[in-house]
Amino acid sequence: MTDSQTAFVQAQQDAQALPRKPGNDVMLKLYALYKQGSVGDAGTQRPGGFDFVGAAKYDAWDALRGKSSEDAQREYVELVRSLQAGS
Repeated sequence: MTDSQTAFVQAQQDAQALPRKPGNDVMLKLYALYKQGSVGDAGTQRPGGFDFVGAAKYDAWDALRGKSSEDAQREYVELVRSLQAGS
């Protein structure tokens, strides 16, 4: 595992241990960066109907389409660190 991958895994654990839950916008950003960093581009099946949360998550993730996994992981780590510093 590279140093950046180790930092990404550690940031996932740190995000779970934040003393205060971030607002919805930040939570969506964390989700999108995590998914882009771990899975890659969003699939083609956007949740529909009354799955408003699922649709919002998909849209946030899909907005990162084309961003490399490495860049997404780095941004995720930076965001988690900034949340820790602000806590």
